[in-house]
Amino acid sequence: MQQTGTGIKQVGRVVVPVTDQARAKAFYTETLGFEVRGEFVMSPEYTWLEVAPVGAVTTLAIVPPPEGKPVGIDTGIAFETADIEADHAALKAAGVDVDEEIMRMGDPVPPMFFFRDPDGNTLFITET
Repeated sequence: MQQTGTGIKQVGRVVVPVTDQARAKAFYTETLGFEVRGEFVMSPEYTWLEVAPVGAVTTLAIVPPPEGKPVGIDTGIAFETADIEADHAALKAAGVDVDEEIMRMGDPVPPMFFFRDPDGNTLFITET
C-alpha cells in the first residue's frame, strides 16, 4: 500500500510578527484575555513568546519579525466566539482598532469582524 501525505496532526502555533513584545503581550493577555503558554529567552535580543486563548490547543508566537520582514500584516487568523456582539463591544470599549460594524453576509458565512493588534496585524473573530 502506497503511503501519501504526512504525519501532521494539528496546527501547533502561528507566528505573528511584532515590534514590541511587552506591548503585544499586554494586548493579547490583558485585552484579549489570552494566557502565556511559554516565554523563552533565546538571546539578549530575542525572546520566543507564546500565548493562546484559555483551553485552546494552537498558540500564537508573538515574536520580532525576521530581519527585513514586515509587521502589520493580514494574518488570516480567525478566532471563534459564541457571542460576537459582546466581543465586538468589549474590544471597541477597550480602544482596540476594530471594524465599525459586524459583517453579516448570511448563511453559511458566520457573522464576523476584523480587528488590529498594536502593530497593525489584522485578525478576525467569527461567531460559532
